[in-house]
Amino acid sequence: MKTVVITGGTDGMGKALALTYLRRGDRVVIVGTSERKGQAILDTASELGAADRIEFIQADLSLLAENQRVLDRIGSTYEVVDALVLGARYFRATRFVTAEGFEANFALFYLSRYLLAHGLAAQLDRAEAPVILDLSGPGGPMSRIRWEDLQFELGYNADEVMGQCGKLSDLLAAAFTRRHPGSAVRYVLLHPGLTATGFTGEYDAASAEVLAGMRERGQPVEAAVTRILRHLDNPPPAPLSAFMQDNRVDVHGEPFDPAAADRLSELTAKLVARVSAR
Repeated sequence: MKTVVITGGTDGMGKALALTYLRRGDRVVIVGTSERKGQAILDTASELGAADRIEFIQADLSLLAENQRVLDRIGSTYEVVDALVLGARYFRATRFVTAEGFEANFALFYLSRYLLAHGLAAQLDRAEAPVILDLSGPGGPMSRIRWEDLQFELGYNADEVMGQCGKLSDLLAAAFTRRHPGSAVRYVLLHPGLTATGFTGEYDAASAEVLAGMRERGQPVEAAVTRILRHLDNPPPAPLSAFMQDNRVDVHGEPFDPAAADRLSELTAKLVARVSAR
């Protein structure tokens, strides 16, 4: 029986993936903000006869303190984690700052991935074939990163923010393999393709119109889950790999530059330490 942790596990692809694992007989830990949506999955699990194989942790992963609470809970309950699926995201048309002082997308889409990936590395390394799967858009130019304004204080653009978060995921993955050189964990970055999911977020009129078109064009959730499971069931042999749908992305080029990965890792460690000190 595998133990799978899924962030963003109460909606869309995360929810479908969680139910797939339950039907297979595995154990699932889902993390999400909505008590209502979490309870709905727990109810479905009961109907499947899997109530003893699922845990819902309600948490706002845009807060570092909540990430630590999640890590403490998982660490004290599960000795082994076979797979960590990082799928939490929340679109914001306007800039929002968390109670800890971080731009919300930077905190949720990047910082939570950083904290959970490194924080669960020990549990993952105890698994037979451990894998971290980050649902983001790998590749793309390094110019997407505002190194001097990582949290978009000097002009907020929601699409640019989401694009930057994808780039930060690339560098997080590269930094993870450098920080854990002897680890058995396989880190996979995957964009499964435009998918007709809930697209949770807060939209203005213009972005809502774009969203409506995306829902019409998006593939069914089941198609995306099939792509995701391909990598979770058979992790690639390399420590780091990336895919845009079914196409492999070169992880040895500029988008995964080791120096940039180390730079981001050092900046992140300072930000986290500053909040921890408070």
